[in-house]
Amino acid sequence: MLISAYILMAAIAAPAGLESPQAAQGLDLGYQQMYNLQFEAAHQTFAEWMRQHPEDPLGPVSNAAAYLFSEFDRLHILQSEFFLHDDNFRTSRRLAPDAMAQQAFHQELARTEELASRRLARSADDPAAMFAKVLALGLRSDYDALIEKRYLSSLNATKDSRLLAEKLLRIDPGYADAWLAIGVENYLLSLKPLPIRWFLQWNGNATNKELGLEKLKITAEKGRFLQPFARLLLAVAALRDKDRNLARTLLQSLSRQFPHNHLYTEELIRLR
Repeated sequence: MLISAYILMAAIAAPAGLESPQAAQGLDLGYQQMYNLQFEAAHQTFAEWMRQHPEDPLGPVSNAAAYLFSEFDRLHILQSEFFLHDDNFRTSRRLAPDAMAQQAFHQELARTEELASRRLARSADDPAAMFAKVLALGLRSDYDALIEKRYLSSLNATKDSRLLAEKLLRIDPGYADAWLAIGVENYLLSLKPLPIRWFLQWNGNATNKELGLEKLKITAEKGRFLQPFARLLLAVAALRDKDRNLARTLLQSLSRQFPHNHLYTEELIRLR
């Protein structure tokens, strides 16, 4: 585990995912803006992409991601303190979503489903359409679990996202972002108490912690759009495992890459 941590640190020192803000264009620019918490700019970038590529399902699903992350920021869900306290996942108290963002989020997911299904009807192994659906299912799962507190619905969407990601990676192993769906399910659900893990496994969910971390590292090292999110999740995992050095390395890298995102700086202050 120590050796793999050093490999991860080396990979993070020169991230291979999103381009620099100066070079980024199109969807890459929109994700840069999203991770920098510049949500209005991200929406504008994704809207322009959708105008130029009206049949591409990655446009609306990326815009849905920007709506979800803006809600995460507004509701303080992205702070590691949220992830480090399991009570935040067990409580049935729903958060108060912004009504307009909620409507727009679901509209973009519906548009993604329509466009992706249309492409898959023409070619059942269309990797871009499959990836858009993997991402849409993951976003729906996050919204259901972290905002709506609809855990069963979230578990089913998580499982469906992982199963589709596995199929996609068999067809095209180059979609490094798709490993996130496998990593998230395995890692997050592995943290549940044993009786709950038994139920989850009976439900068809995956709960292998080591496998989850292994797959998250692939996206953290090689991902395009989801690399920063994978690195954030690995920082949370490092904090849970009391590995403050690895968490600090991950957060410092994210802070350098996304200087407008105050969350990483705040977390680094906590580690002093």
